[in-house]
Amino acid sequence: MPLLINGQTIDDAVIDQEFSAIKAHYESMGSISCCERDDEFRGFARDNITFRALLTQEAQKSIPEPPSGDVDEAFAKLKEEHGGEEQFYSSVGLNPEQDELIRKDLELNLQVQSLRENVFEGLTEPSENDCRNYYANNLDQFTDEDEVRASHIFKSVREVEKRENIFKQLCDVREQLANGGDFVEAAKQHSDKPAEEIDLGFFKRGELMDEFEIITFSMKVGEVSPVFNTPHGFHLAKVTERKTGEPKPFEDVSQLIKEELTEQKQDEKLQQFVDELKKSAKIEYIEPEDSTESHSGH
Repeated sequence: MPLLINGQTIDDAVIDQEFSAIKAHYESMGSISCCERDDEFRGFARDNITFRALLTQEAQKSIPEPPSGDVDEAFAKLKEEHGGEEQFYSSVGLNPEQDELIRKDLELNLQVQSLRENVFEGLTEPSENDCRNYYANNLDQFTDEDEVRASHIFKSVREVEKRENIFKQLCDVREQLANGGDFVEAAKQHSDKPAEEIDLGFFKRGELMDEFEIITFSMKVGEVSPVFNTPHGFHLAKVTERKTGEPKPFEDVSQLIKEELTEQKQDEKLQQFVDELKKSAKIEYIEPEDSTESHSGH
């Protein structure tokens, strides 16, 4: 019984699931290693769960149960979003005999949504000046990515004993290119790829293999790379063009900015609302390693 919110017990499994999702998010951004921030993430998990629990409890108290027709409509929409009734039950791991449980969840979701809409009443839309200031202060978000265009020579290495010979062969090719040889002609003669795959066209970071991008994005136009390898074999690359990312016009992103600022305002308002609920809530947390200690907020 690690977490009690106004008498509602939150199981360890719920906290563990929230913790795992938070940790996975930070790991995907490469901002953590191993377990260095586990205590912090568990704190985030408890905060998130407490936030949702207080909001749900308040919705049950202050918002009437929605009409049956609204629940029917929400249920039909849910099935449609999953690609139909059969796919819905399959994806959520339930069956039609459990419809009543699903309907109860949908009723609660509709109550919470109504409460959120009540909280957001009176919020004004971001002005054009607000949007332009956000655009100016966050220009990196609205700038196209740099692109590189490259041609390459590829030699597959299926047999380990041939690696050294293939590597030396491409080193000789590179020396010929350094002495003025034509890259496309050399590729036609030496590459294991067909002629139509010599020119890779323009690509952004994240579209090709990491090893290939690290090399090509560090090169100048007209430069030929050293011989390098990837899990597929050996490569020679030549950068033929580069495009520097340019900021998108404000008019093209103004709606996205407006939506972002609106969401920020709503998040701030909702947080203030839940903070008020916390003042009169009874929240107890018992550390798993020491069940004799508890922390309460009133």
